Amino acid sequence: MSPPASPEPKDVPVWDGLLRAFHWSLVVLVMAAIATGLAGGVWMPLHARAGQGIAALLVLRLSWGLWGSRYARFTEFWPAPARVAAYLSGRWQGLGHNPLGALSVVAVLVLLLFQVGSGLVGNDEIAFTGPWAGAVDEDLSLKLTSWHRWVARVLYAWIGLHLAAIALHSLVKRHPLLRAMWTGRRPGDPAAAAAGVPAWRAGLSLLLAVLAGAVAASPRLLGF
Repeated sequence: MSPPASPEPKDVPVWDGLLRAFHWSLVVLVMAAIATGLAGGVWMPLHARAGQGIAALLVLRLSWGLWGSRYARFTEFWPAPARVAAYLSGRWQGLGHNPLGALSVVAVLVLLLFQVGSGLVGNDEIAFTGPWAGAVDEDLSLKLTSWHRWVARVLYAWIGLHLAAIALHSLVKRHPLLRAMWTGRRPGDPAAAAAGVPAWRAGLSLLLAVLAGAVAASPRLLGF
């Protein structure tokens, strides 16, 4: 008589609602920023608004990475060399970002932080001047504008790699990553499920995000 089949692991909560809202909002705003940036001209004001929205989202994510739910915190998934080595050797186990995925998260946060910062102080001498351009030297503003265009190409490459990784995990490894990022749940040990966090923490992150977006759009709020 053959032994009974092992039961399928149940879905457990991993990604909280605020993190998922951040993720999909970022997807929309990054796509909007890319489209309007490539179109240029009369679309540049919308490009700026998308960038200011991304600034708010980045502050939301950075703060939530400090005091958010378990798998949102940087301490839970920071891609330390030992974690990356364990993953590459097949010894890593976990519900959140795997170490290579964590590297991808850190990389895109750094890229977007640079793009937001350089865009806010940018000046293309044609159709766009960032709201914070007057806060820096003109030569620096022009140089950062040039770098902004170059780093945009790096970001395009990252997006391509990210989509390829999602396809690999979804179609080959049969890991339902898109479903997990939509529902917040994935198969796993209930003991490792993410616990809830006090609502005031989410409120604080949202408040900081709103303030960041306002300051990004209007330097006068800080006296500039």
